Amino acid sequence: MLKKLLFFFSLILFNAVTLAQTQPWQGKFEPIDNMINPPNSYRAASGAPGKAYWQQRADYKIKATLDEENNTITGEETITYHNNSPDDLSYIWIQLEQNVNKKGSEDFGSFFNSIKDSINTRQMQLLTRAIDFPAGYTIKYIKDANGNPMKSFVNNTMMKVVLKEPLKSGVSISFSMAWSYPITDRSMFFLSREGYEYFPGDDNTVYLIAHWFPRMAVYNDTEGWQNQQFQRLGEFALEFGDYYVELTVPEDHIIASTGSLQNGDAVLSKTQQERLKEAAGSFDKPVMIVTKDEAENNEKAKSNKQKTWIFSASNVRDFAFASSRKFLWDAQAVKLPTNTVMAMSFYPKEGLPVWKEESTKAIKNALEVYSEATFDYPYPVAISVNTSNIGMEFPMISFNGGRPKNGKISDRARAGMIGTIIHEVGHNWFPMIVSSDERKWMWMDEGLNTFIHQRTVAERYPEFSSATPKTIVPFMSGDKNIMRPIMTTSDNEILTQFGNNFYMKPTVGLQMLRNSIVGRELFDQAFKEYANRWKYKHPNPADLFRTLEDATAVDLDWFFRGWFFTTDNVDMELTDVKWFRVNEEELNSKDQKKTVKLKIEGENFSEQAKDFSSGPEAITMTSTPDASYGGFLSRMDEPELRKQLSDKNIYVVTIKNIGGLVMPVTIEWLYTDGSREIDTLPAEVWRGNEYEIKRTFVKEKEVSKVNLDPNFEFADTDMRNNSFPKVEAPSEFDAFKSKQE
Repeated sequence: MLKKLLFFFSLILFNAVTLAQTQPWQGKFEPIDNMINPPNSYRAASGAPGKAYWQQRADYKIKATLDEENNTITGEETITYHNNSPDDLSYIWIQLEQNVNKKGSEDFGSFFNSIKDSINTRQMQLLTRAIDFPAGYTIKYIKDANGNPMKSFVNNTMMKVVLKEPLKSGVSISFSMAWSYPITDRSMFFLSREGYEYFPGDDNTVYLIAHWFPRMAVYNDTEGWQNQQFQRLGEFALEFGDYYVELTVPEDHIIASTGSLQNGDAVLSKTQQERLKEAAGSFDKPVMIVTKDEAENNEKAKSNKQKTWIFSASNVRDFAFASSRKFLWDAQAVKLPTNTVMAMSFYPKEGLPVWKEESTKAIKNALEVYSEATFDYPYPVAISVNTSNIGMEFPMISFNGGRPKNGKISDRARAGMIGTIIHEVGHNWFPMIVSSDERKWMWMDEGLNTFIHQRTVAERYPEFSSATPKTIVPFMSGDKNIMRPIMTTSDNEILTQFGNNFYMKPTVGLQMLRNSIVGRELFDQAFKEYANRWKYKHPNPADLFRTLEDATAVDLDWFFRGWFFTTDNVDMELTDVKWFRVNEEELNSKDQKKTVKLKIEGENFSEQAKDFSSGPEAITMTSTPDASYGGFLSRMDEPELRKQLSDKNIYVVTIKNIGGLVMPVTIEWLYTDGSREIDTLPAEVWRGNEYEIKRTFVKEKEVSKVNLDPNFEFADTDMRNNSFPKVEAPSEFDAFKSKQE
């Protein structure tokens, strides 16, 4: 009997689903286990580092000299590399990013390879590099701890160093090298992240020095050596370590740098030292360490002497600095629950007045919001340096674009400048501390960082526009033939799309999870859990996905599968709304088997209605035969059910999934009395049929209109099909006529 019942019910369900779903099943709610790295002893199934998790470490001692006359850097360094892996290593890989500037390497300019009958000279230079210039490293020597030469091979931006004996697991090795390279003119590259900027008005230069010393590549548990070539778009994968750096520059230069200044008494005037002490206790406004007048005097003097600044930094994955005699410098203390940070800004006079007004304030806002969302900023300083364009991040220091013209800046440009500073300071968390592989997964640092960056803007600068699900609609409704999923490695994305795909789409996805799918309190706990689990470690996408599920008890595989692994978009169509009403003429409560007669209001129409003007449709509700109860002896109180439905309005809603992405369904009911109500269905309503669902609702009031996603929470790419009665879109002629009028 049981087998017969199961067969009977399965046949009913099969027929119901088969009749509705006429397109192939795509498994949108299947686990993503086969799409991400499996858990192991190094990375737990919960998304946390496993008991056997390990990572390498590299400590650096560097001495470097900046030659302003020839625009070169000469340096020597000693690297102590700690092999914490379970493997013995017969060779090591070192990154030589400056080699990407050699003429043979692909430049960003080639992405816009379009010769026209009219093209400006800079565009032509980016395309052809007709004016050549020296670039790339000259490696003078590589020696082991005993001073013996080490064998090496350079392959473009990577250098392989062969070890005489394998580096055993748990053992460290020290070696040294000397090198030099010409600093490149940033104006000669498209989206150049580092180099120098020349100011012809006063014949001075601002140096932004990054990717400047040979650095250890990452060796990890998921791919061994991360020795992908640097191709400009995909950024960096780096190991943590301690740095001791001596920088020799012209005597009148001011340096902004990763780390803490160790010899301030030797390189700063007594006045500057006193101002820094004052700034350390100034929590409400910045203190000028170098004023405009002092910077302008430096510009004119041009000392031919040198001095050496010494910095140290602990547990950072990189080191960068900026140097110029043009810098104004201001500083302010920021009090966090567990740390006090010096927020500092360095900028030429060309940045006035907006940089003096806004830069350090933006640093402070970023430090406070990011710390609340993740963990307290752990480093002693956070620095913003003004540059002509772009934004680029490094531990404790960032280079940020945005300048006024003749002292004036538009509101839009000001907002863009502030947003850039917040974003680049925010990169201290992602990826400078939560150290994902930028070269492989750009979205893991850019997307997560932009998510908190946009939250900072929304909370601290509500007058500015910030990202919402509507922001990503133009991109997601674009050409699928050229679109890539978020889960695309960094260098394989189209330059014109990486901003949307790696920054905005992950941001909007996380906003959806926080605001509409998981809920703010639970999501915030989970996001903070991820940040703290992987602080000073190297997470992969699987670690993020698993942690968000582990810390929320919400199955999000359907969301990760659709949002991160496909190019589908959200487009739900409110296909139909049918209106029914049960109004009983007579009822014999003692005889439940008696058929109830119904008085139907309105006309019984069989065709699909365009609105509610025809009134409710007919329902014939009969008593339940005994056979329908199966083996149950109890019986439903049918008179009570009829009583509960008497004079109620029953609405059957049909919704189609046009875009392919499943999402929760938010339904807004507008009633004839002017009131409104919201019903929300979880994404799981699409489990049985990924293309179409029908749901029934009982309402006390009569409905005048029904809308899907009324608050635009899910980036629906076509809102014209989200309402019933249908909203007629104007014809092209009507739209043109209206525009002309």
